[in-house]
Amino acid sequence: MNYPFIKETNMTVKISVLVDNIAGRSFKAEHGLSYFISADTDVLLDTGSSDLFLQNAKKLGIDTAKSNYVVLSHGHWDHGNGLVHLSSGLTLVAHPNIFVSRISKRSGNPVGIPITRSEAAEKFNMHLSAEPVWLSEQMVFLGEIPRLNSFESQTTDFAFTDMSPDFISDDSAIAIKTPKGIVVVSGCSHSGICNIVDYAIKVTGDNRVRAVVGGFHLDKLDEQYYQTIEHLETLGVQEVVPSHCTSFEVSAQFFAKYGKQPLKSGFVLCY
Repeated sequence: MNYPFIKETNMTVKISVLVDNIAGRSFKAEHGLSYFISADTDVLLDTGSSDLFLQNAKKLGIDTAKSNYVVLSHGHWDHGNGLVHLSSGLTLVAHPNIFVSRISKRSGNPVGIPITRSEAAEKFNMHLSAEPVWLSEQMVFLGEIPRLNSFESQTTDFAFTDMSPDFISDDSAIAIKTPKGIVVVSGCSHSGICNIVDYAIKVTGDNRVRAVVGGFHLDKLDEQYYQTIEHLETLGVQEVVPSHCTSFEVSAQFFAKYGKQPLKSGFVLCY
């Protein structure tokens, strides 16, 4: 269970947690998420809310400038603020709607990313797509997630600047093919983690789900949580590892069921 020191000689996927809400050992934490994923290509998924992901990457011996892709799971500040700290010339893959202006309905504060589309175009080689984008033979950015489950993404805490509801249509994830099934890595799951896993199965053509890792946007033990558990069980998901926007209460329940503690900055998972 001590993720920072997992070693597997036959692993095909390595997920290094550069930033999470909780600190692990000598690593710092912030409200945000950033993973470095190594498979048959190297991908930086999200960049947290500051340059902390770079500091923690250095401690892990990771050079993010050597990423083949930077993938943004959605256009919220706690996942994309760090984009401004990256080197120019990297390839940014994301949904076309990541640059929209958006606010929190509760506070009225902006929650979008600070970099504009034109600024990003000057800094990165951009590949914006609502359709799935295969980053390699093994790894795919899922694009816009079809929202088919009746228990997910039914309400939203966010709005556009005209106060119309923002259901974060740009929310996406990554799926990675392995010999033992797919690994699904989410950012926040505003689109619903079960919708994400269902679509990952469809896009990859593999219905064996080795692991589901990331933020699940579940904050209480309500009907959505129980239906989520039931759905993941029906799919035969082997491992669930919560992160970021998953409450302690919900994470404790996932731990009781799957035996995996929530991720912390500095943790490393291998599959």
